Amino acid sequence: MSGNESERPYLRIAAAIRHRITTGALRPGDRVPSTRQVVRDHGVAMATATRALAVLRDEGLVVTRVGSGTVVRVPDPPRRSGRGPGRELTTERIVAAGVAVADAEGLDAVSMRRLAAELGVGPMSLYRHLSGREELEHLMYRAVFQAYPLPEPGPPGWRAKLELASRVQWHAYRGHPWLPELVSLTRPLLTPEAMAYTEWMLRALDGLPLTPTEQMREVLTLFALVRGLALSAAAEVQAERETGVAGDQWWIALDDEARALMGSGRFPRLAAVHGEGARDLDGLLNHALTRHLDGLAARLAGSTAAS
Repeated sequence: MSGNESERPYLRIAAAIRHRITTGALRPGDRVPSTRQVVRDHGVAMATATRALAVLRDEGLVVTRVGSGTVVRVPDPPRRSGRGPGRELTTERIVAAGVAVADAEGLDAVSMRRLAAELGVGPMSLYRHLSGREELEHLMYRAVFQAYPLPEPGPPGWRAKLELASRVQWHAYRGHPWLPELVSLTRPLLTPEAMAYTEWMLRALDGLPLTPTEQMREVLTLFALVRGLALSAAAEVQAERETGVAGDQWWIALDDEARALMGSGRFPRLAAVHGEGARDLDGLLNHALTRHLDGLAARLAGSTAAS
């Protein structure tokens, strides 16, 4: 490394934290300074602090966990045999391990090598059960939808059914923030579990004055609405993992800048509602579902009156 590179602020900060880890001042599981603390202690920009912690993550010294911030990485336990009593390697165990890793660290953290380490087996043994990453993601997708079934027959009335289906999807997305990445409206995974959701929602619209095309568009619109908000929620989870800064902390860091902009007089309407609703994704879902279903109810009422 050149002298100039070693003088870069983010490298100096990373070196200081690395020294505390290697000397035992910070032990496995201990929280390392947050990006906000680094900014305060070293007088650097947030981007510099974020880059310093990214260096330590890339070196495998720290990990970021939602709700815990960035902590010193706990060494992997000794490798165990996957062939003990009741521990036979199966496709179901591999998929469950993939879901657990994706829930904790994101879809990018899932690899055949990582899952082999989690299960205490050699990487090549996984390929006796799966063809590769694409099949693994397909099965993870199916496993989550299996865990969130829609009830039969469901609540009475088309509106209650559509709202229930949308909220069940929302809970699945919030419980598994990586899931929206695998859901596509234009190139969907053709799995019985996901297709059952579509069939259930179409059945809720039976008997209404809607053409088959309108029925399908209604279902797809609700899918898109819920998935779109879920992608925003997933992006926030990923940002917290990468920076160690929770959403509330991020807004606090921007408080002075936001106050200056809102007090400039250029954005009077935005200033009047500043901070209202943008971070409440559950509230946004409630609002969007209510307004959308109100619109469909008005459309159906108009059709009935005209007939």
